[in-house]
Amino acid sequence: MWQLCEHAHPVLTDEGGAILDEHTGRWQYLSPTSSAAVLLLLAGPGREQAVERYAARYSIGRERAAADVGEVAGSLVRLGLAHDGVPEPTRRRWWSR
Repeated sequence: MWQLCEHAHPVLTDEGGAILDEHTGRWQYLSPTSSAAVLLLLAGPGREQAVERYAARYSIGRERAAADVGEVAGSLVRLGLAHDGVPEPTRRRWWSR
């Protein structure tokens, strides 16, 4: 199941959004359609349902919706802000608790 990493903090709306990478302090800005794809991926039980909802929302074909949602999901995985069912390794902090 696709999800954002623990260190990624989203601020998402239908009008666009951004994701803060806590490790680097940088923001990844999203277009309105990219933000909608992320919202649908996070809201549903799987990518297939997100693709169906995305296709219905934008009145586009399923193949195009799958490509769009897949590109957004893949880009955030490549940036280290999300993962596809394989959680990121737990990082040890340099201070003790």
